[in-house]
Amino acid sequence: MMVKLGISLIAWQNDDLPELTAAYTTEGAMEDAARIGYSGVERGRRMPADTEGLRAYLDRYGVALCGGWCSGNLMVNDLATEQAAIREQVDQFAALGAPCVVYAECSNTIQGDQGTPVSRRPKLTRDEIMAYGAKLSELAKWAADRGCGLAYHHHMGAMVQDAEDIDWLMEGSTDDLTLLYDTGHLHFAGADPLAVLDKWGDRVSHVHVKDVRQPVLDWVRAEDRSFLDGVAAGVFSVPGDPEGCIDFQAITDRLKAMDYQGWIVVEAEQDPAKAPPYAYSKLGYEHLREICTRSGLEITH
Repeated sequence: MMVKLGISLIAWQNDDLPELTAAYTTEGAMEDAARIGYSGVERGRRMPADTEGLRAYLDRYGVALCGGWCSGNLMVNDLATEQAAIREQVDQFAALGAPCVVYAECSNTIQGDQGTPVSRRPKLTRDEIMAYGAKLSELAKWAADRGCGLAYHHHMGAMVQDAEDIDWLMEGSTDDLTLLYDTGHLHFAGADPLAVLDKWGDRVSHVHVKDVRQPVLDWVRAEDRSFLDGVAAGVFSVPGDPEGCIDFQAITDRLKAMDYQGWIVVEAEQDPAKAPPYAYSKLGYEHLREICTRSGLEITH
């Protein structure tokens, strides 16, 4: 079984807290990612928007497109409206061979509002999420038919955040909708990342790995802070950071056991003044190579 190692450029180019990374260019981030050895990058907002321009940009650095964020609004849009809204991205990702569009519902999220505590995120009922899942299945099938399916990103501050929300979404949707599995967001939400992987591993098509600094998470909870307060304070880090609390060896062992084949993407937004992007991204890469090899996951470029 083969996996590829990718990275999101969010450590160098944070779109939610741009002041943290104002000193870093996308070009410098691409050079760093390629030099470290990553095979792919997820699309950032500051990359070329047109397909051929993006293709040339990726080729310049010798990396593939391994996904990218899509702000969904299916809770407030009908299916045709949402299809029109995301068609360009789906078609572009299909043309560039990306494994998926990373889709998350943003019509009612508080994840980008630094003034709103994460405890006040929208919490829907089982019936509401299952109905959304049924509607989302139609969108996912449409996208897959165009050549690039949707991987749903559970996210702090969003309506699909914890293990219960994921259960309801998966139960209410068809296999056309796959799951983006994010270790850091699961731990932040109070979920057991291994339990979620054991339960829904057959629906996982894309993996994000980031670690959590437990003392920072404890502070976010005790002080009732926002998601972005946590990010700015350093709640996330890369695999391999001794300050982190997640056992990534256990996770790659599970990925091996379930015959996972696809991308494992480092996505750990941090303050670069405290966590230099190149050094931490290299740490994450080297740790992933070590534990994937130990688990028996073959890494391909």
